[in-house]
Amino acid sequence: MNKKINLIIPCYNEEAMIFKLYEEISKVLVKLPKYDFTLLFIDDGSKDKTLALIKEKASKDSRVKYISFSKNFGKEASMLAGLETSQEMGVDACLFMDADLQDPPSIMVDFFKYYEDGYKYVYARNKDRKGQAFLKKVFAKMFYKVYAWFTGDRSTVSSARDFALLDKDVIKAFLAYKDNRRYSKGISSSIGFKRKCIEYSYHEREAGTTKWSFKKLFKYAMTGIEQYSRIYEIVPNIISILLVLGLATQLVFAFVSPYPLVWVYIAITTATLLINIVLKFILKVQYDVRDQLLDRPAYLTEDTNINDHK
Repeated sequence: MNKKINLIIPCYNEEAMIFKLYEEISKVLVKLPKYDFTLLFIDDGSKDKTLALIKEKASKDSRVKYISFSKNFGKEASMLAGLETSQEMGVDACLFMDADLQDPPSIMVDFFKYYEDGYKYVYARNKDRKGQAFLKKVFAKMFYKVYAWFTGDRSTVSSARDFALLDKDVIKAFLAYKDNRRYSKGISSSIGFKRKCIEYSYHEREAGTTKWSFKKLFKYAMTGIEQYSRIYEIVPNIISILLVLGLATQLVFAFVSPYPLVWVYIAITTATLLINIVLKFILKVQYDVRDQLLDRPAYLTEDTNINDHK
């Protein structure tokens, strides 16, 4: 009996890629006859024709399934929806793949070779970043170093992508994490399981534009650091040290300066500013705790054909 596999494909405004991606995947699936595949598209509230094109393919190929969100909830929400649905469908494994063909379907054969060898988590990384924007390369390299320093986690692989195969046991482990703000790279490095890394050269997207602005990337990076470090303890300590050093320096100048009141004023202003920063930091922590306790849904589904899988 063939094993059931879900290809989970998050999409957001990828109308230029849907048909091309489907064609490239189809070429590879014929090389893997021992598996029954479902192409599970997660439409993350696209504003273009992405969903319409997915539905067109679904009308002609029963393997094509979709979940369409009521709005844009982000890639982590799309991945979570794919995992939850895959578990409900009782698949043996799932494989995450971006819709922009930066994750080349051609190496899917390698994923399943290692899967058959007993690896439960097989993931891919770019062995080089040739062709990638210079600033993106620099900031990515900096992030992994900062992340390792804050979290102590040096097992998170630099240039690792979300292009990964998860056995059903790994799917269950991922879903055991109930983080309100999910960071899948952190989860993957913390769950264990027998794993294998596949390396390949960087691929540029074939059409369309990236949906990851610098602001979104920075916010996502900070989520990872906040979720997997004790930064809430570190930051107040750093601010306290700066406050003491700054005030001490300014008070010294106040004693030796011909205008001591000016320096006293500067010291008081600096202290007020730093205290304000500390208070804002405390409020942020409180809001993060509140958001976790509220347990709001990570996504809302507006349209799906998933119930037709039986």
